[in-house]
Amino acid sequence: MLEIVKTLKTDKYTPRHYVVAENDSNSVDKLMAIEKSNDDYKIYMINRSRKVHQSYFSSIFTTLRAIIDCFPLLLHTRPDLILCNGPSTCVPVSYVAFILKVFYINSSCKIAYIESFCRVKTLSLSGWLLLYISDIFVVQWPKISKISRKISYFGRLT
Repeated sequence: MLEIVKTLKTDKYTPRHYVVAENDSNSVDKLMAIEKSNDDYKIYMINRSRKVHQSYFSSIFTTLRAIIDCFPLLLHTRPDLILCNGPSTCVPVSYVAFILKVFYINSSCKIAYIESFCRVKTLSLSGWLLLYISDIFVVQWPKISKISRKISYFGRLT
């Protein structure tokens, strides 16, 4: 995702709001390096939905906590576009955005999910969870695009 962020036109996509898991200081440092010449961005931290090796059952509760974190964030920022990939933050952010769309609170928000480049044959769990609520679902390998008509194959993005 950071490689894609580097190519965004900052004059077109402004302001930018980045949502990062609370213990992901590495991504924060990289975002700040990318945005060093810009000042029209903010980085928000939310609870991680699922930690590495965390059981699926207990991740239900941590994901619910992350969803609760996302409501005030999305109500405050009212994004036009959510560009996301990866499990830690994209699932709760996307589901809250979808709920706000359903209730016409932020109906103009579009959700664009980009499946990881390493997913060659199957979708990730995040991909399956977001396939039907995203407005556009992008994969980088042609085999995966045959799973659903909703999936768009763009080829390698970075």
